[in-house]
Amino acid sequence: MLDKAGIVDDSSQFTAMNVCADCFVALLKKKVPQLALANGLYRGEFPEYFRDLTWVEEKICAIYSTTAHVARLFQSSDPTQLWVFHGNVCVHEMNVVSTASVSPRTPADINGFLSIVFVGPGKFNPDQLGPMFRVRKNKIWAFLMWLKHHNHLYSDIRIKRENLELYPTDDIIPGLSERVIENHKLDVKRVFEEETAGFQEHPAELLVDGPHENDDGSVVTMLEKTGVSDPECDNISGQTFVAAAIKNLFSENSSLPDLVMH
Repeated sequence: MLDKAGIVDDSSQFTAMNVCADCFVALLKKKVPQLALANGLYRGEFPEYFRDLTWVEEKICAIYSTTAHVARLFQSSDPTQLWVFHGNVCVHEMNVVSTASVSPRTPADINGFLSIVFVGPGKFNPDQLGPMFRVRKNKIWAFLMWLKHHNHLYSDIRIKRENLELYPTDDIIPGLSERVIENHKLDVKRVFEEETAGFQEHPAELLVDGPHENDDGSVVTMLEKTGVSDPECDNISGQTFVAAAIKNLFSENSSLPDLVMH
């Protein structure tokens, strides 16, 4: 089974394709490469309509929840740019698995897995989070209907319309402001530099001289999420995270990168 994205030329006489070094070595040994789609990793094509699902929307529809998410946001110390944020999100494995028998999960249920630590001189305003915790109830409902018809795990899950009505048409998840811990005393620049120290600058450093708004005028919130950098907070899908997780299951040394950039 081949991913069509890897095929360079496919004519009647020959087929040219891109193959990474690890897969090529496995094929020479007449073995199925560990990360080949044919190795039980093919889950079908995801409909185009759902490819912009936010990670919060996916969590709302998930049957099992095993992680808690802590976002640490640093406000710009520049008094003229107090609406510029950067930071990171840490995902912590919980010792209890939350299993849903009714879907979608309620906002109160989802907020139980979320926390925001806000560090900055100004007052925290949830409206300035941009798409980071965006939810759209029509998108959630359509995704649940699709899962009900295409995923056997959802065959016995009750879909409750009343839960859906607790979500906005297009806004941040309700009740999120109650999950915020504010700290106005710490030195934002010093703490951020200490927590993001490394060989390279944090992607948020691009904000110093670059644009601070998206094309639609929304605020840019620069975050590092579990080793995946998504400056616009709109390109990393749940499937990408799953693919990265699958890759990390293999302990063999590999020359493949462990950082995905969009």
